Amino acid sequence: MSRLNDLYKNEVKKTMQDKFGYKNVHQIPKLEKIVVNCCTRDAVTNSKVVQSIMKDLGDITGQKPVVAKARKSVAGFKIRQGMALGANVTLRGEKMYEFLDRLVNITLPRVRDFRGVSSKGFDGRGNYTMGLKEQIIFPEISYDQIDKVRGLGISIVTTANNNEEGKELLAAFGMPFNR
Repeated sequence: MSRLNDLYKNEVKKTMQDKFGYKNVHQIPKLEKIVVNCCTRDAVTNSKVVQSIMKDLGDITGQKPVVAKARKSVAGFKIRQGMALGANVTLRGEKMYEFLDRLVNITLPRVRDFRGVSSKGFDGRGNYTMGLKEQIIFPEISYDQIDKVRGLGISIVTTANNNEEGKELLAAFGMPFNR
């Protein structure tokens, strides 16, 4: 079992219940899933880009990515329906907690001039989305083996009802929000 899963079961539930006064343990917010996404415009001209993205996401998350395909044809962008544009991974359970642990304790501190993540990434329902400008901040990615530096989108989906509960939950897991 991961360290964050144990932390949630022991400390986070208690602090959330004390702060928000939940009457039932099932009301306490928890993490549902984490989605890691990478799409690029380069995939339109070079189909090997998607394979590179899939390799990087597989190394970062430890799980096989799913190819993200275009839903509609857009002539202005030279995109046809069904064309592969990127990849994404949905993490749940133990892998989700392990990824969040590595993100908070290893990856984010490696960002240059890091002062914390923005607290403006909440959607009103307690879910948090953040963007990373380069995939090389993850220790699993070797700088010599990448063809191009690409960004990633990370969405953390919770069962919280509002932003305050979601922020408190992620802060209890150690997410470094800036002031």
